[in-house]
Amino acid sequence: MILDIAVVIVYAAGMLLLGWYGMRRARSQEDYLVAGRNLGPAFYMGTMAATVLGGAATVGTVRLGYVHGISGFWLCAALGAGIIVLNLFLAKPLLKLRIFTVTQILERRYTPMARQASAVVMFAYALMIAVVSTLASGTVLQVLFDLPFWVAILLSGGVVVIYSSIGGMWSLTLTDIVQFVIKTVGLMLVLLPICLHRVGGWDALVAKLPDTAFSLTTIGYDTILTYFLIYFFGILIGQDIWQRVFTARSENVARVAGSLAGVYCVIYGLVGALIGMCAKVLLPDLANANNAFASIVQSALPDGIRGLVIAAALAAMMSTASAGLLAASTTVTEDLLPKLRGGRPSTLGMARTFTFLTGLVVLVIALIVSDVIGALTLAYNLLVGGILIPMLGAIYWKRATTTGAIASMVLGCGTALVFMFRDGLEANTPIYYSLSIGLLAFVVGSLLTRPQARATRIA
Repeated sequence: MILDIAVVIVYAAGMLLLGWYGMRRARSQEDYLVAGRNLGPAFYMGTMAATVLGGAATVGTVRLGYVHGISGFWLCAALGAGIIVLNLFLAKPLLKLRIFTVTQILERRYTPMARQASAVVMFAYALMIAVVSTLASGTVLQVLFDLPFWVAILLSGGVVVIYSSIGGMWSLTLTDIVQFVIKTVGLMLVLLPICLHRVGGWDALVAKLPDTAFSLTTIGYDTILTYFLIYFFGILIGQDIWQRVFTARSENVARVAGSLAGVYCVIYGLVGALIGMCAKVLLPDLANANNAFASIVQSALPDGIRGLVIAAALAAMMSTASAGLLAASTTVTEDLLPKLRGGRPSTLGMARTFTFLTGLVVLVIALIVSDVIGALTLAYNLLVGGILIPMLGAIYWKRATTTGAIASMVLGCGTALVFMFRDGLEANTPIYYSLSIGLLAFVVGSLLTRPQARATRIA
């Protein structure tokens, strides 16, 4: 394992070095939060894809492929579809606004109170996104290097916290590009071909797995619908994704490069599902399907090559962890902190400090939570259940009011939490009921109160 460990150490050192270089480029608040709004096509596509495809998309999709076959790709397909729609249809008006957070949209349509209420929901979502990928990267290190769980979490998460805190979006952009290349090579060009070879080729894979493993609907229509309700709409309103849109140099960069990133997400999902199917053949009796990715890497790959694929997995997870971390801290410094400081804007130093403090919170939660897909679902249930209805209403319904928006956020999130507690994190009921209750509260609350005279059009 010495060679594998050396590869991972070199990778981690490279991330820290890029973080330091990003710190030198982040000379203003706009540089730190949105990379100066100046990313070209290559950087934009790489950072957009790297942001979306993290721990759940990597470890989680392999697990879904292990359990459900090729239909496990639907999680990444929903994410990719969201990226495509966001960049084709919403990027243009978003770039014109020159804002930093999703919740600033709600303030323009409603009142500052709506912005602050939604900021709490957005903070919880972004925080859990960071936790999910930190947890996933720690799990990989734990299984492959036989480390105590807490050590693995602190090692993998600590690197992310450091480079994210010092350089902000410039550090994230530079590390994302490297991570995008590493995970493309490691997973698509190395791990999948070797796994197929170990199985005996495609024909052998088909012969050794049941026909249901090759059906696109084995995972269930209700689960596919839930993935689109949660992840597709979550992408359209998530702070971590919008913050990447704000980095684009132009509308054309966002439209073309962003759409390519969405297509890449779908292909990535197919690759992950196929790796999980190979793992099912090679390791049919795993006690925990969550360990399918780490187990197949450990058993199928030789020394050195294994280290490259571990680095590829860590690249996928760290990119999403850093995106969630910066999104959460940006929500604090841009939406919540100015209210506590009497309206005074945050400074670059404060942005760095709160990113570091938020990172510490992420590490603590990651030491407590254990399920990757469950944690991701929790984050997206809160986001979509709490903010989707008020956001759509802000854009499309002139009669919408602040009272209706806040009632929808509170009851939508509350309903999601109740049904997740009652039926489990991966149940379909939390998103169905939270959207239904949120919509009812939004309509009733808006009809019973007067629209704000100060409300402005969004797009």
